[in-house]
Amino acid sequence: MGCGRVGSGLAIELEAAGHSVSIIDQSREAFRRLGADFQGRTVIGVGFDRDTLLEAGIESADAFAAVSNGDNSNILAARVARETYGVENVVARIYDPARAEIYQRLGIPTVATVLWTTDQIIRRLTPEGARTEWRDPSGKIVLVEVHLHANWFGNPSKMVQRLTPARVAFITRFGEGMIPNVNTVLQEGDLVHIMVHESDLAVVEAALAKSPEEA
Repeated sequence: MGCGRVGSGLAIELEAAGHSVSIIDQSREAFRRLGADFQGRTVIGVGFDRDTLLEAGIESADAFAAVSNGDNSNILAARVARETYGVENVVARIYDPARAEIYQRLGIPTVATVLWTTDQIIRRLTPEGARTEWRDPSGKIVLVEVHLHANWFGNPSKMVQRLTPARVAFITRFGEGMIPNVNTVLQEGDLVHIMVHESDLAVVEAALAKSPEEA
């Protein structure tokens, strides 16, 4: 739902990957963004209207993305797709970070574009500390990328688990993700992503900012 820059980009990319795609928008002009080669179905209408969704093929859909420019429309459409038609893979784009967190806790996957953009910029301006990448629907468990004191490098990744309440979920090394095993040693330049209870995050962040001996 939504044939703006994001919606049209998603539709084109999904079709190129071999998927059958329907796209809904209230404006016929919006479909021009799809280009002449787009073979999917275009439906004019409101994305949370049941007749519109049925015309788009919602009853046989494997996934639904609500990416219009309205938070209320996106979350309503996402709920209808999931709760009325049983679509398993549903995501809604939300501009308001506070709303996004509420809906995430209700079990509706959201992408908070403002929050994500702000977070990505801050990561590059102030790389120290931890930045949240994901949290579970309850909001209690978070996946964060952490900044390590230089003395952690050269030590086994399992030392993080031994000295803190966190678990190393994966490491980005030379631009590629890897899941550490018992023999994995942290190397300078690694981006370390940990899973941790939110209530322990401040303690873990403080520990990792020190050398392992101090932690």
